[in-house]
Amino acid sequence: MPAPKQTRRRSLLVTSATLLSLSATAPAALAAPTPSTGATATPPVRMSTVGGERLGQPGTQVNLAPGVPVIPKDVTARSWIVTDAESGDVLAAHNAHWQLPPASTLKMLFADTLLPRFPKTMEHKVAPSDLAGMGEGSSVVGIKEGRTYNVHDLWLGVFLRSGNDAVHVLSAMNDGVEQTVKDMQNHADELQARDTHVISPDGYDEPGQLSSAYDLTLIARSGLQKKDFRDYCSTVHAKFGDNEIRNTNRLLSGDADVPVYQGIAGVKNGNTTNAGATFTGVAERNGRVLLVTVMNPEKHEHNEVYKETAKLFDWGFSAAGKVNPVGELVPPKSALPSPSASAGQSAGTHGSGSRPVAGDTTGSGGVGIAAAIAGGVLVLLAGAAFLINRRWPLPDLMRRRPRP
Repeated sequence: MPAPKQTRRRSLLVTSATLLSLSATAPAALAAPTPSTGATATPPVRMSTVGGERLGQPGTQVNLAPGVPVIPKDVTARSWIVTDAESGDVLAAHNAHWQLPPASTLKMLFADTLLPRFPKTMEHKVAPSDLAGMGEGSSVVGIKEGRTYNVHDLWLGVFLRSGNDAVHVLSAMNDGVEQTVKDMQNHADELQARDTHVISPDGYDEPGQLSSAYDLTLIARSGLQKKDFRDYCSTVHAKFGDNEIRNTNRLLSGDADVPVYQGIAGVKNGNTTNAGATFTGVAERNGRVLLVTVMNPEKHEHNEVYKETAKLFDWGFSAAGKVNPVGELVPPKSALPSPSASAGQSAGTHGSGSRPVAGDTTGSGGVGIAAAIAGGVLVLLAGAAFLINRRWPLPDLMRRRPRP
């Protein structure tokens, strides 16, 4: 039997019994606010339902109940999502699957795809062709042609300064931009990030380059399972060449109008003309780890994306353990049971504790990680492999975070 939500223990090594037996959500209907009526600011009537039917509906989705705080009224983002990083529960969302330009938050997918491919100490001498094709006005860390950089420094340039020049050099090391875009798209498909269409590896505005708050959260969750990813996205400042660089994530590094958020540990920000401001953040408080993604606040105040993220984090930490989720973050395809295992389940091997993972009802449809022991050996192996890789995630980072 699954443990009650309010007594589940959060730890770095979450047992497979707990996570594979999460209780199903009860999606009670709640009237959502009317979406903006502007031609470019109205979400589609129907969106993807990966992770649950509620997540495909426009407007705010949350299960209010006694003791559950109200969503902050001054959150103006076109799309946002608040999730429990460990369980995958979606605590609340607003147009979660609205496909929007991602800006540099797409660099999370770039990093999750390429980080394992090059050792930190590997060096590369930058050729002029490595920096060709960067968009006009790209953010850069200041890479120089003819100079040699190690992979560690290049990743610092990607995460701290959102350097498109560092992205292009790493892409060149990966057989070029075209190959890197293919690899990123394949990885997005593996993560079931079906709203994501990759055109450029750095997130620069390109026609057809899209993602969603839901997908960016899936991508961040995958990346955070990698120690190097966690280390880079939580680094506040570092030496790059002859210069000191500081992380442009203002919840991590702070600013005049935005204090460092208590428990913050990454992940990635972005800002372009088409995307507006975008941000995915991860934070831990009292043993609970939340992921929040915010895309394109309509309020254009300085650092607004961080202010709205902080409000949603505050809400999430207050609501967690009280609010019934409206959906879930799906696992990668590699963690799903094989067709033969699914066939065994359909023959009557489901246990009472099983919980299928919601899929996209408009496409191929997802199949879930079976929770029941009777679900078959292949199912258990797939689920166990997913859980073993979930080194959740942040106590090693929390010791390095400044406290307000």
